[in-house]
Amino acid sequence: MAEHNETGKKGEQLAAEFLEQSGFQVLELNWAYQKYEIDIIAQKGDTLIVAEVKTRSGNYYGEPEAWVTKVKQKNLIKGAEAYIITNNLDLDVRFDILSIILPDKGEPKIHHTEDAFYPLL
Repeated sequence: MAEHNETGKKGEQLAAEFLEQSGFQVLELNWAYQKYEIDIIAQKGDTLIVAEVKTRSGNYYGEPEAWVTKVKQKNLIKGAEAYIITNNLDLDVRFDILSIILPDKGEPKIHHTEDAFYPLL
């Protein structure tokens, strides 16, 4: 597996653990439907959380969350719609971004942006 893929998988696992420690129930990791893929689907109370995880070894090229493009947001929204329909859910939906920095030395840094974007804007 390429190093960047391993970095991404490690970041997704750290993000899932972070969410669980924060009281979220992780429902899915890397859920895919057709061409849409969602890194983490979680639930807290009556809210479904659709989370994109961006992991980098540093922030040389800016913060990882800045790399969630409008196209990616649109695909996350469509993926969330498919998940809700497939699972017959009646929950509020929130789109979050978890930014993970994995430095060569020291502890990973996790930044959780709740309501990172809105589907109607």
